[in-house]
Amino acid sequence: MKFATILSTIALCTVSAYAQGAVLSYPRDGDKFHAGSKFTVEVDRPNSLSGSTEVGVVIAVNSCNNGPCAPPTAILGQILYNGPFNPQYQASAVGYQTPGQNFSVTLPSDISKGPASLNVFHVALIGAGRAIPLTQTLNTTIIVQ
Repeated sequence: MKFATILSTIALCTVSAYAQGAVLSYPRDGDKFHAGSKFTVEVDRPNSLSGSTEVGVVIAVNSCNNGPCAPPTAILGQILYNGPFNPQYQASAVGYQTPGQNFSVTLPSDISKGPASLNVFHVALIGAGRAIPLTQTLNTTIIVQ
């Protein structure tokens, strides 16, 4: 009985932590951008009942060199933004009010044309008192023209 209680507690904590996760709302998979151009990356963090403290995000781009993209857990790529994440209520690319933040970034002018993985690494602390660390990677494939 005690073992089952421990397992269910761990499962509940894990689900609660991932409910605090961020969402990469823009750009969407397949969106096209020119090398050297400036564009917006929207990272949203849906509401939840448990408290959290945002630590920060890293936004990076990794050219796929016209092959399969490496997973963001293996390589983030060239850093476009590294700093605080302070989600505020805003109109979202997904069509409703949600806490999020828009980041203005610039694609490197020397990035290879073709598919590229736009990657976000998110770090937060979940819960009050004894915080649980949350790290997650998000990504979408963009097309560099």
